[in-house]
Amino acid sequence: MRRIVVVGASAAGLAAAETLRREGYDGTLTLVGDEPLAPYDRPPLSKQVLSGAWEPGRLALRTPDDLAGLDLDLRLGTPATGLRLADGEVELADGSTAAYDGLIVATGVRPRRLPGEGGHVLRTLDDAVRLRDRLTPGSRLVVVGAGFLGAEAAAVARLAGCEVTLLEPAPVPLAHAVGTEVGEMLTRAHLERGIDLRCGVTVTEVAEGGVRLADGRLVDADEVLIAAGSLPNTDWLDGSGLTVGDGVVCDAYCEAARQVYAAGDVARWYNPLFGRSMRIEHRTNAAEQGMAAARNLLHPEARKPFAPVPYFWSDQYDLKIQAYGYLRGHDEVAVVEGDLTERRFVAAYRAGDRVTGALAVGMPPKAIRRWRQAIASGASWTEALGVDAIAN
Repeated sequence: MRRIVVVGASAAGLAAAETLRREGYDGTLTLVGDEPLAPYDRPPLSKQVLSGAWEPGRLALRTPDDLAGLDLDLRLGTPATGLRLADGEVELADGSTAAYDGLIVATGVRPRRLPGEGGHVLRTLDDAVRLRDRLTPGSRLVVVGAGFLGAEAAAVARLAGCEVTLLEPAPVPLAHAVGTEVGEMLTRAHLERGIDLRCGVTVTEVAEGGVRLADGRLVDADEVLIAAGSLPNTDWLDGSGLTVGDGVVCDAYCEAARQVYAAGDVARWYNPLFGRSMRIEHRTNAAEQGMAAARNLLHPEARKPFAPVPYFWSDQYDLKIQAYGYLRGHDEVAVVEGDLTERRFVAAYRAGDRVTGALAVGMPPKAIRRWRQAIASGASWTEALGVDAIAN
């Protein structure tokens, strides 16, 4: 291969490009990005940037010199608009094309939106700065969606002195992912800090002066943040021949078609560790998958399945939340260390007869690392609980 194109100047795309160079690829390497900015980190957008603790310049993933050292054909501010598999070409918004012998798709996701005008979303640096400038003490913010992104933004806004209403359609925020007990613990943290949290409500549109609920009521707001999930950026692949279904569908090696791989938030791949197809929107997974896709593309004779233990973290007020594994679809949650009421604990998650996840709040990293090892080894539930009992 003498021409490799990476579509998506993201954490996954950058990791792929760096890995290709590190592994000895010296051909043409094109990195395409829809934003005009060089690759930057997104998790701080809803935390440090939104709070004003960080200036935007701190988000850059690499210095200009580091990027120059990769010898990239850098096409920033130029979204991909189409893919011609048979011709080996990516079509770009400026009318040009990028020819390839190998392709890595790392186009990420975009926020879901609601009907109406005036609502903020939080995906890009511009989004975060625009909302930050509106979060003045006493202003009224409605956050639609109490997932991790919405909860983080609500916490930042409340600490900034805003009046915050957090709207969530589920009975308990995040219960589908972390379990009812943990979801209720996080709920109490928001209520204690004066968040007006309303569960079991559906928002139908952003209206003048706030948001409209399904029952017709208007919830007043000066600003509205829509944090109601995301959609994989796959529209540009329509008609390309790639299989798309809640992401670019890949095999265990992250391959979507011959010489075409996907990585990061946009990739839906078969994870053999859990025996299921998954799409993970976590920063750590993006970098790891970008590296794996690059290696498998470059060294097809030595391909390895991508079988990670996913990891994510969240900061809400003074709560540090860390989790390993795949928590969704669990059958049981057990607190194995600490106490939920003290907001200092480790909870383990079971699916079938296996431990598939672990979540810690207010605990040192070593408290949860041994659970990562249990998940990675495919330990049974009884084995994992026994190991933990001995360790304690």
